[in-house]
Amino acid sequence: MIGFGEPGIRCSAAGCTNDAAFRVNWRNPRIHTPDRVKVWLACPEHRDTLADYLRTRSFPVQVTPLDVELDRVPDAT
Repeated sequence: MIGFGEPGIRCSAAGCTNDAAFRVNWRNPRIHTPDRVKVWLACPEHRDTLADYLRTRSFPVQVTPLDVELDRVPDAT
């Protein structure tokens, strides 16, 4: 994906200007199949906050290092 892994890629948390180190891979199971992966970028400080925000909405989430791209996010078990 263009832009991922390049210097200056920023965290998706509101107001954060830190470099991203993680991908928060997620999807809305009501409207997306497991092969539809949406990505938020996260710095170490906001990784858990962003993932927990999605999990509280019952969205399947998998956090990976920035350089690991997923082709699917299966339903949570």
